[in-house]
Amino acid sequence: MLRIREFELRAEEQTLAGNVVGGVHLAIGHEAVAVGVMKALKSEDYVTGPHRGHHIVIAKGSDMKNIMAELMGKATGLSGGRGGSMHMADVETGLLGVNGIVGASIVVATGAAFSAKYLGQDRVAAAFFGDGGANKGQFHESLNMASILDLPAIYVCENNEFAVETAVSYSTGVDHIAERGSSYRIPGIIVDGLDVLDVYLAAKEARLRAVQESRPTLIEAKTYRFKGHSIGDKENYRTKEEVQERMKSDPIFKLKHQLEDAGWLNEEQWNEMKLDVENEVAAAVDFALRSPLPDAATALRHVYSKEVF
Repeated sequence: MLRIREFELRAEEQTLAGNVVGGVHLAIGHEAVAVGVMKALKSEDYVTGPHRGHHIVIAKGSDMKNIMAELMGKATGLSGGRGGSMHMADVETGLLGVNGIVGASIVVATGAAFSAKYLGQDRVAAAFFGDGGANKGQFHESLNMASILDLPAIYVCENNEFAVETAVSYSTGVDHIAERGSSYRIPGIIVDGLDVLDVYLAAKEARLRAVQESRPTLIEAKTYRFKGHSIGDKENYRTKEEVQERMKSDPIFKLKHQLEDAGWLNEEQWNEMKLDVENEVAAAVDFALRSPLPDAATALRHVYSKEVF
């Protein structure tokens, strides 16, 4: 969680400095959702994510050097500098991609879950998406398919209360997105998305259901983004006071206090972790800045399944 937070802060810094290509959507406040789910999954499990996905990519195990390089459009980036912030994939870790199309992650994970069942593999597919994605047709089509075909899928809605600037209370016809699971005979679980342990326990149960019963689960993680929709967002739809109040439930400090109360963390260990993470992310930034841009001669590669140019 500290890695994700520090990465996002430095990503914001590099974006404002003009070193990052394209739009960037920070996941500050979402750390507990990605980490909680990923700790419950196995390394061989598939994961997909939305446009706000740095935390998912990091939590799945991709190298932060390559992630930062991708943000800067460099040849050493996770997608060779071709995808940027919103379109990273890492097949080696099971990350089938974060996606700029709202709701697309749900469809891809459903297909991956189908393939796992068809091939008789002991693996699941988890889709991360926002509250806005839960109002897309892909959400309903995918959950319906997952239910009737008994697919080992986990649908993780990161409900941060806003789809860009539209409040979920305005856009959504139910009090809780998790309620929609009952329409498809799928368990709908509500968790505190600012509590990594709460997320982990629900995700662990969902994975057991997926592999033992081949049944999907819908998890609604109620969280909050502490930054705007994207870098440059004026945030006219909420007050600074509201954000400051919600930041009192920062997931990182919530876990810090839990560990301190249990006697498993002291201030010296905390400071050492922070320093290690700061150095790790600083090295990632330095790597990305020094990396070359892609060769223009390769621009038409990867457009088709077979390279013909």
